[in-house]
Amino acid sequence: MINRVVLVGRITKDPELRKTQSGLSTVSFTVACNRRFTSQGQEPQADFINCVAWRQTADYMANYVKKGALLGVEGRIQTRNYEDQTGKRVYVTEVVCDSVQTLVRATETSAGTNYGAAQTNTYEAPTSDPYSDYEQLDIQEDDLPF
Repeated sequence: MINRVVLVGRITKDPELRKTQSGLSTVSFTVACNRRFTSQGQEPQADFINCVAWRQTADYMANYVKKGALLGVEGRIQTRNYEDQTGKRVYVTEVVCDSVQTLVRATETSAGTNYGAAQTNTYEAPTSDPYSDYEQLDIQEDDLPF
């Protein structure tokens, strides 16, 4: 079986480092990933995906990642559940990160923060839709094999 996730998106707030009782570092965070296509006249939409990083990855994020940073995240989807204080069962689905990389150096004007030398790669988003020349297909949900 394969359980592999690759995300590219922006972190929604500054990560806060926490320690477990045994001393392991952990960071829980949310990555906003833009959807590829939008309907005409609508604002672009994003999915907000919960993630968790452990150990050195968590320490790295606490030291070098700030709100708005573009991240590349690799990991696996994990589900868990627990009972809250009111006795209600809470179900959680999140990406457990194997690797988190910062992809773009933020400028002073775009994010208000300079992330320093931790970022090594530069990425520029395409200025036009690469699929604009293709005909849009009318596919119903019942037509999908999954």
